[in-house]
Amino acid sequence: MVLTIERMFVILFLVMNMDIKNKLEILSDAAKYDVSCSSSGSSRSGESGSLGSAANSGICHSFTPDGRCISLLKILLTNYCIYDCAYCINRRSNDVRRAAFTVDEVVDLTINFYRRNYIEGLFLSSAVVKDANHTMEMLTEVLKKLRTEKRFRGYIHVKAIPGASEDLISECGLYADRMSVNVELPSSASLKLLAPEKTATNIYKPMSQIATRIAENQEDRRYFINTPTFVPGGQSTQLIVGASPDNDLTILKLSEQLYNNYDLKRVYYSAYVPINTDKKLPTIQSPPTLREHRLYQSDWLVRVYNFKVNELLTEQQPNLDVNFDPKTCWALRNLNQFPVEVNSAPYDMLIRIPGIGLKGARKIMSARRLSNLTFDDLKKLRIAVKRAQFFVLCSGKHYSPVKFDVSSIAAALLPEIQASESSLLYKQISLFDTPSFSPSPFDQLLLSSDVHTSITGEL
Repeated sequence: MVLTIERMFVILFLVMNMDIKNKLEILSDAAKYDVSCSSSGSSRSGESGSLGSAANSGICHSFTPDGRCISLLKILLTNYCIYDCAYCINRRSNDVRRAAFTVDEVVDLTINFYRRNYIEGLFLSSAVVKDANHTMEMLTEVLKKLRTEKRFRGYIHVKAIPGASEDLISECGLYADRMSVNVELPSSASLKLLAPEKTATNIYKPMSQIATRIAENQEDRRYFINTPTFVPGGQSTQLIVGASPDNDLTILKLSEQLYNNYDLKRVYYSAYVPINTDKKLPTIQSPPTLREHRLYQSDWLVRVYNFKVNELLTEQQPNLDVNFDPKTCWALRNLNQFPVEVNSAPYDMLIRIPGIGLKGARKIMSARRLSNLTFDDLKKLRIAVKRAQFFVLCSGKHYSPVKFDVSSIAAALLPEIQASESSLLYKQISLFDTPSFSPSPFDQLLLSSDVHTSITGEL
């Protein structure tokens, strides 16, 4: 009889853990469509002498406010949803596997994963179940338990639910390191077409509230050192690219406004994945990843290089060039401002030269104080001279191998850019795939020089 009871407890334990594993598989897989962190599937399997394994859990990589790269448990609280957005895998009319964590299950998963050194924090989002306030209340309860009961001090990024009350969002912000509200669609017309149950007001209201509270908190902490922090990592958002007919100018104009009005840390662009069948959606075979890549490059130029969107795109040319990165396109359209003498040009002009990024410009500024730089010196400084050579002078000498005109420079640049982007193929990351030892197209993408610029910003 004792053995039977023990076996029953063992079976019950296995069933309970299998249930958690199934939930984790469903809700980590559903979370991969949210790109408001730099995500990847972890393949750290257990080995003799090592501690822990993260091969079968939803792990992503993100960056803390001080620049550290950390691993996060990336999950949805639930993928049950009251909305029927045409582009979303979790829309209520889709026949997909559904699951929902309890508050305690998320807390326990986070703590246990952290103790086993799988993760350093949590990325928590959710579909909207019952209503916005109910969902936001559960998200807040997770964070509150982690911070107050478990004394968890790891990094937490949480999604604020549009339409939730101001009190809930304010309370949640006291426990989160970063919050984000997904705009998703770039215009009210697109929102009305693809997500008519949502309103722009409900989306931008919490974004404005979070921005205001962050500013107030920073001011309070100047005078009262013990003031609790409110979203110290700032806020971000996500835009879906390719699900609606909006052009790149509309998308980047919106991003520029979000940076200016709400002091966002990042706008993330997500190439639309054709997972649903709906007459309102475009008919495409694969996600527009090259377009997403160009938008990230443009975003760096606007956010870090002090470009204006109107410098990159116009009403007459509202979409980014697929052949050239946006800085090269700008340089070719403004060839009258080139070539630039690297030994005398101001920093703001150096960073506008294709092939010279922020670090490269700082190296040039430092090195030229000692002596005039030559073309060989630029190579030693690891400047991307294959691009920069067309647009610079070194001590008055131009090293371009072709005539100084738009058509000649464009023809010379095109093969080099196409070669660096030849591996721009789409690969949806799965958190439950068997690890592969050969480089995937996505790995090759990250290794290619031009594609790397959308991550580092060095254009």
